[in-house]
This record gives sequence, structure tokens and C-alpha cells, in this order.
Amino acid sequence: MRKPHLIHSLLFIGVLCVSLFSPALAQTAEIVKSRYTKSEHMILMRDGVKLFTVIYAPKDRSQKYPILLNRTPYSVGPYGPDRYKTDVGPSLHFQDEGYIFVYQDVRGKFQSEGTFEFMRPYIPKKQSNKDVDESSDTYDTIEWLLKSVSNHNGKVGVWGISYPGFQAAMAAIDAHPNLVAVSPQAPMTDIFIGDDFHHNGAFFLTHAFRWLAGSAPARTNRNAITRRPSAFDYGTPDGVEFFLRMGPLPNADKLYFKGAVPVWNEFMQHGTYDDYWKSRDVIRHLKNIKPAVMTVAGWFDSEDKYGAAHLYGQIERSNPGIKNIIVWGPWHHGGWARVDGDTLGHIRFGQKTSLYYREHIELPFFNYYLKGKGDMKLPEATAFMTGANEWKTFDAWPPKEAQPTNLYFQSNGKLSFQAPSDQASTAFDEYVSDPGKPVPFTAAITAAMGHTYMVEDQRFAWTRPDVLVYQTDVLQEDVTIAGPVTVELYGSTSGTDCDWVVKLIDVHPGTYPGPNPNPPGVQMGGFQMKLVSDVMRAKFRNSFEQPEALEPNKPTKIVFDLSDKLHRFRKGHKIMVQVQSTWFPLVDRNPGRFVDIYHAKESDYQKTTQRVYRSASLPSHLTLRLLKSNE
Repeated sequence: MRKPHLIHSLLFIGVLCVSLFSPALAQTAEIVKSRYTKSEHMILMRDGVKLFTVIYAPKDRSQKYPILLNRTPYSVGPYGPDRYKTDVGPSLHFQDEGYIFVYQDVRGKFQSEGTFEFMRPYIPKKQSNKDVDESSDTYDTIEWLLKSVSNHNGKVGVWGISYPGFQAAMAAIDAHPNLVAVSPQAPMTDIFIGDDFHHNGAFFLTHAFRWLAGSAPARTNRNAITRRPSAFDYGTPDGVEFFLRMGPLPNADKLYFKGAVPVWNEFMQHGTYDDYWKSRDVIRHLKNIKPAVMTVAGWFDSEDKYGAAHLYGQIERSNPGIKNIIVWGPWHHGGWARVDGDTLGHIRFGQKTSLYYREHIELPFFNYYLKGKGDMKLPEATAFMTGANEWKTFDAWPPKEAQPTNLYFQSNGKLSFQAPSDQASTAFDEYVSDPGKPVPFTAAITAAMGHTYMVEDQRFAWTRPDVLVYQTDVLQEDVTIAGPVTVELYGSTSGTDCDWVVKLIDVHPGTYPGPNPNPPGVQMGGFQMKLVSDVMRAKFRNSFEQPEALEPNKPTKIVFDLSDKLHRFRKGHKIMVQVQSTWFPLVDRNPGRFVDIYHAKESDYQKTTQRVYRSASLPSHLTLRLLKSNE
């Protein structure tokens, strides 16, 4: 398995699966042990459940230290008072700086008591001590720490990435008075509309299957996950082969899970945006937030980019006056904490962006609010501009100065900032979409979602007959976009449902040089770098709660976001858009019929003819938010 996919899998299970007997790791564990004293505790929650908690306290007691808490379903191991982590805190800068680091297994996980519930819903009006959620568990934990841990300065911070990012966001709701700084990083939020397992109602099959089949949060029985489950054996490295052979979604449990993955079956029982999904959306509860908040997001996060952008935006709208900032970098999921951030796939960013973030953004944020150290100069939005490969700062996100501008689909595969003039209703392009021969989401042979598909060269897709391609002429000047990219597509299908997948791409000049050195012989001339992309399941076009069938062959307006971006298309490049209706096995196959896809049969799947309209009355386009070149 290729390295990016391996790293991705490791991030899922929340630990780097390398030998604890490695001399290098043993040495770093010894460094932590030489500076910190580890203790393990069972902390009593208000309902009587005890949560397993590990504390790393500085041996140096010449000053008082703030508490930095991380709550996780991925294990706080290694377990045992004499077994130490190889590093503590968000980065080595914190380890050197000195904090009291606290790690906690959430209820029902590993060494904690109680029952685990996937993304346990928040309870706004608690009637008794039996009403518990992640917010109350965090509150009770902080209360215990303040009373029981010596040599603290009375200030607490919380941080976490992905599922622990969800925990961090929950900590900010009904926050303990001593919780003064929170950093939700790539937080899971609404997993039906935009995060992880669904995008606009379309099921992210590869990601959900792999995560639920082989990671601890899928298992609700504590005894079953005291040790991490072994990785699922696909029997082939080819995800397209595996999932086509599996067939419709009901076969996953029938053939493979056999009832052992209850969260999968929970998903299959909730095919629309019902209370199951709504109750797990932390964004709708972000009111009366008191701590300072720093949200961290990756431009190429394949999992929780939606959550970061919308969590920041909701806090900004509902909590005027608090310190609320966002950081965007050219990172995959959690990359700001895992890698140097100078490359992703074949794309190079010209600097070690993750190291910059850790030293100049993350550490100063927590130092200021938890230690009163330095001054709070961090702007509202700090964002790395890809294409130009430089950091930018803004007073708001999206930048107020970014002007919405439409980029229209034209005849002969053209893109233009000029609206189409064709009045004919026959101004459309069409293709046949066959769920039996779907468009792959990546050229790699893999059963994992991975990270690099987010910037992957799209030349493997653009010659397929079931992919429409539109591109501008060679740009005569730089074009800079900042903020959400929105699709307004007028399309039809011969069926009663379909998916629309749209990708925005930066096409490099044919003379663009390859990397140096270049052992794999990568050809960057004509490289089609995917910038943003997403899918809309058409039956949810008007409502995620009440899906509606399409009228066959009737042009229908479809609007959705491709997510946020700060990017500069350089002079000499082209802007490209690709449109397709399958993206497999990243997204499950749409049968082309208006059915409950979670309970579809093989006979439900059919070929359909899709049309994309591009006339004056049906002007399919993307809306880009443009910045002037000097901004």
C-alpha cells in the first residue's frame, strides 16, 4: 500500500502504528519521561461513570502551568504508569514550553467506563445528573482537574483533531468558566451534509466502510475495543473491484460485517436528514460561547473541511465579541500536526507550512490565553494561498473584498466569464452514466480514500466519454479566488435520480517543469491539479429531509458548494471544470432511480443519459470569489 494511504489509515485509528521498541521512539519516550511525571486516574462523572484519564505534569515546579486537555475515542495509550507517550501536546513546541497535558478516553472507550455513542448528541436542557453528553463530561473533567491536580495556574485549554476536534467543539458549549481557549481542528460536525460520511446526502462509501470496519469509534462495546480491531482484509488492493463485487449497500453487512459494526447499520437506517443526523451536528448548538476559539482547516482535507469552515462561520455569526479565528493551510486531514506541510502528492508548496503553523500560530494562541505570554496579534483569518505559495491574512473569512464572479459553461468545451448568448434549448452537452462502469475517483489502485486524490492529476478522467470537460483559454493574467466555490448547474437525467460531481482544476502549461529530483518521472507539463470538488445527490436538491424524484429529461437547477479555497491561477495556466455522475468507490453508486439507496437491489441500477445545459436561459456556471492581484 502506498505511503499516503498508509498514513491516512494510521490517522483513522489515531496512533502511529510503528514499533514501540524502535530505538528512536524509545529515546523520545525517555525525553518525555525525563521532563514529565505520568499519573493515571478514573475521574467520576455526574452520573457515576468513571473516565480513564492520563496526566503528564512537568517535573519542574518553579512555576505554575496551565492544563491542556485532549479527549479521544482513539485510546490514550500506552497504558501503565511507567509507559510514556513518545511526545505530548499538540507539538514538540508545547512539550518544550511546559504544560500539564491531560488525555482522556471518552466514555465507553478503552479504559473508560460507560457506553459509547457515536457522536453523542448534545442535551440542551439537562433535567438530571443522568443527562450527560460530551460537553458535561468535559465540564466534570475540568472541575476534577482543578481540584485534584497541583501546581496549575487555573487556566484550561482543549484541542483535538477530527473526532477529538468534535470533542473540542463540544467542550466550548456550556464551557467550564476556567476553560479559556479551544481549538477544534478539522472537527467532525454535520456528517450528512458535508463531513466524513456524506456530502450533500451522497454516501462516501470508501471512507465509511474503511473507518467503520477497522477503527475503534465504530464499535460500541467497550470490551470489544480494549484492543484495536485488526484492519479489514479486502482480499484485493483494488477498491473498484471490491465494491463492484460487493454490490448494493445492504450487502456490506450481509457479506462482511454480519452485525458486528452497529454504527454501519445505524447509518443504513437513516437515509434522509432526520433527527439521527441533526442531533449529532454540533454547529447548531454553538451559542453563548465564552472561550477564545481557533479553528484549523486544511485546503485538501478529505474528511472534515466542511466542519471547520461552518463551525468557524457559525461561531462568528452567533457569538459577537469573542476571539474567533480560523487558519487555512495546504494540508491533508491533520497534516498540520503530522507532516512538514511542504508537499502533497506531486504538488510542492515551497515551504514547510506545518512547521510555520505550529510555531507561529498554534503555540502563540495557547500561550497567550493560557499563560498570558506574548500578545494576541493573530488575525481573523490566516490562509495559505496555493498557486502563489504564500501566507495571507484577512479581517474576515471569506474576505469581504472578494467579489462573486460567474464562470460559465460554453459550447465546444469552453469556460468564460462572459454569460452564454445561445438562446436554443438544445444548447447542452450529454453523456451516458453507467453504474456498472463508474468513473473512478483516483488513478491509484487502492481500497482507501487516502489524501492525495484531493490534488491528483485529473488526466486519468478527462478523456472518458462520461466526463464533461470545460476549460478557459490560456490565462493572460493571474486569477485569484478566495472563499467558497459554488456550483449552479442546470441538468437533466433520463432517470428519476442522479449524482452530479463537479471538480475545479488548475491546468498547468505544457512546459511546466517536473520536480527536481524526479525519481518517479512525474510529468507536470499539462498537469490537471484538482483544487476543490464535491457531489450533490439530486434528490436532495431542495431538501435533505424530504427528497424528491426528478422528472425524466426535464432541466433542473442544482446548486451546491464545492468548499472554500484560496488559490492563484497563474498567467499561462487554464481553469478547467469536469462534470460527471459517478465517483467510485469514493461515493456509492446512484441507481438512477428514486429509491432508498441504503436498501437498493441490484435490479434498481440502470444506465441514464445526463445533460448539462449552457444557454442564456439555463446558464450552468461556477461562482468564484475573485481577489484583485494586489490583495
